[in-house]
Amino acid sequence: MHTRHNWITTPITADFLRGALDLERTEHGVLPHRLPARARAQCTDGQLAMAEAQPSGVRLVFRTWATAVELDTLPTKRVYVGAPPRPDGVYDLLVDGRLTGQAGVRGGNTLVIDMTTGTAENQPGPVGTLRFTGLPGGAKDVEIWLPHNETTELVALRTDAPIDPVPDGDRRVWLHHGSSISHGSDAASPTTTWPALAASLGDVELINMGLGGSALLDPFTARALRDTPADLISFKIGINIVNTDVMRLRAFTPAVHGFLDTIRDGHPTTPLLVVSPVLCPIHEDTPGPSVPDFGNLSAGKLQFRAEGDPAERAVGKLTLNVIREELSRLARQRMADDPNLHYLDGRELYGEADFAELPLPDQLHPDAATHRRIGERFATMAFAPGGPFTAERA
Repeated sequence: MHTRHNWITTPITADFLRGALDLERTEHGVLPHRLPARARAQCTDGQLAMAEAQPSGVRLVFRTWATAVELDTLPTKRVYVGAPPRPDGVYDLLVDGRLTGQAGVRGGNTLVIDMTTGTAENQPGPVGTLRFTGLPGGAKDVEIWLPHNETTELVALRTDAPIDPVPDGDRRVWLHHGSSISHGSDAASPTTTWPALAASLGDVELINMGLGGSALLDPFTARALRDTPADLISFKIGINIVNTDVMRLRAFTPAVHGFLDTIRDGHPTTPLLVVSPVLCPIHEDTPGPSVPDFGNLSAGKLQFRAEGDPAERAVGKLTLNVIREELSRLARQRMADDPNLHYLDGRELYGEADFAELPLPDQLHPDAATHRRIGERFATMAFAPGGPFTAERA
């Protein structure tokens, strides 16, 4: 397999990774995490464990003269009982900031999920190899963005010329936390999730702490944000609070205050943008939980519906409109003492007109085209002159 090149194997260390907060050594290699070990130890929820280990925004970055790269990985792929197989995760290759290749890795472990029973079984599989050849000659910066929706153990990195870490540049670091929409949901590839697109347009370094199904105001997540160096921070909250039905209005307001207080403990003056939920019609005025609708699962169409009762808003159950109203009030209150706090209504990123043109395929998650629209709009609103993340505020 390696006869055409004089391969050099380089140990994969944190020096070559961006976007990860922790690197766990495993039986096969290393596993990037987007939550630190202390946070992971405080919650054993399976959804959170899967989400934080899926490397959305995590990329290998190195400087080299190499024209060929091989990466051995052990992915964990998801299979849903009764549904067609999901496509393999996509690895994006960037050379000097430009997308020049995409590939997937066959093999790996399989996580078989039965949504009708709520059970999951892990079936072990083999390590696979990703290969990019024909890279341009000369010195260059290479990035391999890992699949945003596929747990990826990194086993071995080979190149046909030596590699070096890329020194930190002068680009600002943007730290973002949100739900599965921020995680990447149904984006086409890791560099086309809306945060990755916005980061590229804003010329910033992304640390994506979008955690599918797990943006729940957890204190350990707030502490992770507090302890992570960043020049810009955004915090998109709401949909997971509603669709998991985890709290009422009485608990929500102080929980948001506490989350923001914790972030401010580590970042007292950093520009901090609070973003309310994008439009999601099933939960605008109907509380959660949201539950799967299996009617078209065999055709590959898993959809969701809201199971709450709108009348339950009177006893404090949360809807997206209730959350937006409270977040807006809360943000205005805090802005009086915090000039670096900002608020954005998520419907400016994706609202009623957008839903009419680009409906949510499963009633909860945007598709690839919608990720692009949200990313472009966020970049315009946040990074453009006058926006909360404009360079003039630095």
